[in-house]
Amino acid sequence: MQVDFGRTSSDYVRHRAGFPEAFFERLDKEGLLRQGLRAVDLGTGTGTVARGLAQRGAVVTGLDVSADMLDAARGLAAGMGLGIDFRQAPAENTGLPSQAFDLVVAGQCWHWFDRPAAAREAARLLVPGGRLVIAHFDWLPLPGNVVEATEWLIERFNPGAPAPFVPLSQSSGVYPPWFRDAAEAGFTRLTSFSFDVSVSYSHRAWRGRIRASAKVGASMPATTVSRFDAALADLLAGSFPADPLDIPHRVFALLATRP
Repeated sequence: MQVDFGRTSSDYVRHRAGFPEAFFERLDKEGLLRQGLRAVDLGTGTGTVARGLAQRGAVVTGLDVSADMLDAARGLAAGMGLGIDFRQAPAENTGLPSQAFDLVVAGQCWHWFDRPAAAREAARLLVPGGRLVIAHFDWLPLPGNVVEATEWLIERFNPGAPAPFVPLSQSSGVYPPWFRDAAEAGFTRLTSFSFDVSVSYSHRAWRGRIRASAKVGASMPATTVSRFDAALADLLAGSFPADPLDIPHRVFALLATRP
């Protein structure tokens, strides 16, 4: 199954919620943010993490392999008056200079990379004492909730999973393997944090958010996406009529230091 988020960049921009303010507040509390910080945002997508860092005074370079996603990211950053250097490059071979950055962040994307290679590249980019942050912001499928029902519907239309995607019904929104990735690349002082938040979505916005996911708009044929979207609208109207919906999410972040 081929996954191309560029195919769903318009829904991604409109409906895919970025990390909450509390995530950046926690990074600040951990001493990772400051004025003039040199940061790289790997797998930047539409630039949600890059913009959050830039708003807090960082000098940010955002990288992604999708030209469509980068075009969206540039437009959003320009609309906010943020000067972010967006470049098309993979996380494993960025082409950026060695030991030139204080912070490398990978938000909601680490599982799509060649993880050992990306970890080694992050270590190369960072100055001694520089920090790596691998973070996720995942919806939580709980028994009987709208997320669980939505995931079942996705599986009906698109069975199986694009490697290395793992449905959250099989996960807790916490990622122990990332600790090994960082340690094997030479990072030290590994710590993590997690917390749960609720995100409000209208029915329309939830449908857009789901269309922007890996197993829907980024991998299904357009005709199948349309049929799926209609089925999701029926599911919401019949089983989850409350509008807006309260969608539980979990923030997880691994913090590591380059010696």
